[in-house]
Amino acid sequence: MKPTDDPEPEETRRSSGSSWTLALTVISAAIGGTFQYGYNISIINSPTSYIQVFINDTYMQRWGSGLDSPQVTLVWTVVVSAFPLGGLCGALLAGPMSVRFGRKKSLLYNNVSLFIATVLVLTCRMAKSFEMIILARFLVGINSGVSMNVQPMYFGESAPKHLRGAVAFSSAVFTAFGIFLGQVVGLTEVLGAEPLWPYLLASNALPGLIQLVTLPWFPESPRYLLIDKGDKNACVKALERLRGGHAPVLEMEEMLQEQQMSAVLNSGSAAPAKTPWSLFKDPNLRSQLRTVMAASSAMMLCGNDSIYFYASYIFLGAGIPAEKVQYVTIGTGASEFTASILSNILIERVGRRYLLIGGYSLMTCWSVVFTIALILQGRGVAGMPYLSMACVFVYILSFGLGPAGVTGILPAEIFDQAARPAAYMIAGSMMWMSLFLMGMLFPFIVNNLGSFCFLPFMVVCLVSAVFLGLTMPETKGKTLAEITAEFDGKNGKKNEETEDVQDNGSLMNHIQLGKACSFTSLPNDPEPEAKIEE
Repeated sequence: MKPTDDPEPEETRRSSGSSWTLALTVISAAIGGTFQYGYNISIINSPTSYIQVFINDTYMQRWGSGLDSPQVTLVWTVVVSAFPLGGLCGALLAGPMSVRFGRKKSLLYNNVSLFIATVLVLTCRMAKSFEMIILARFLVGINSGVSMNVQPMYFGESAPKHLRGAVAFSSAVFTAFGIFLGQVVGLTEVLGAEPLWPYLLASNALPGLIQLVTLPWFPESPRYLLIDKGDKNACVKALERLRGGHAPVLEMEEMLQEQQMSAVLNSGSAAPAKTPWSLFKDPNLRSQLRTVMAASSAMMLCGNDSIYFYASYIFLGAGIPAEKVQYVTIGTGASEFTASILSNILIERVGRRYLLIGGYSLMTCWSVVFTIALILQGRGVAGMPYLSMACVFVYILSFGLGPAGVTGILPAEIFDQAARPAAYMIAGSMMWMSLFLMGMLFPFIVNNLGSFCFLPFMVVCLVSAVFLGLTMPETKGKTLAEITAEFDGKNGKKNEETEDVQDNGSLMNHIQLGKACSFTSLPNDPEPEAKIEE
């Protein structure tokens, strides 16, 4: 097979004919990754009353008297809050883990906390300890916190540029699928009955087991292998597997350019992984950091998770019988799942920026309509309960269409390899702290604002749409250098030093890739790695 003079058409053909390895890698990583976040948020809702009875009975057996209703609610709040607190710890662990062990191994090791949590919930009745449930939820939170950061990083670094958004967005698809499946498994006819609630909480071990068995067969992130580990041979082999037998020339060129740029900036050595504090101190990354922090906080403060809680009351007000509400509630999870699939299809056509801003803009509108419907419903206006029901579904659809998935992609696309783990630590911390804050404040918001309870969410969505519209460039199909230049342009600055380094690095890599191209065009060569090492 002769080397081709024009690698770009050849690369396009190879990309379109790539193997199923990338798709199977995504499924294997996500089923034990972001799927767990959605699933564990969902399954805790169904057994709420059963666990509260268990808490009260356990306390009575110990001390001879039961807890008052506010005290039971307080303990239940601790159970619920343990999950986001664990998620915050997991987000802080994700960066060091992904640097030390790699993206794939971090996801595999992450299952340890999940299996310990499974043992705790299965034995809590025997031990007559509700504290074991609190610890289990904390450990499950750690599992979700790690996976919510490492998995999008893994996907963003493993996917080709033209599929980067769609592959990374699959994290949101699996989150929504986890929410939906958790609602189905929590039905009374499945695992939602009183005797079965420990098995419902322990059912999250099955996806973890599937990941533990399947993920070791798939490759590590090529970017991690090349830029972090400096192993070109392993990078090429991983890239060949992910691209159906060939390492695309242009993709290798982009990674080598980033590696070279990193080496120039660090006096010839590989760039050490940055810390969150170093990101805060770096003036050239503040614009990107502000964007990621705003998007991550808004994702949890926009009220989407709260509307799941509020949905049952809306459905009861619309005349849905109490025993049927659990079936209608499944529609909310199905709505987000459907929207995430649609957004996965649109993201490489419409772009990240428009989906994110459009999603928050639509949510702002629905918040206004929802508030009006709740006010009129309180005054007995006919038909308003049904309008409120419609608002629940369209609000969740709008969230799934943009913010749910685009937010997780941003750190992978706008930060380089050295800064990416720290950026995900910061983004994850903002997300989990916001989720914890929302869980604490939402009951008070409902009690004090009543029908106006969604006005604060309207403000969050409106401010987010405006801020991201002013600060965030489109990242679809662009290299890191192009995205950085756009950030600089939007913020009225020009980083000449970075441009010079990029130009020098690009020139040096074009010289190197004169040799690399011959390798990528000759898949039958018995010693391909030797050529790319030259």
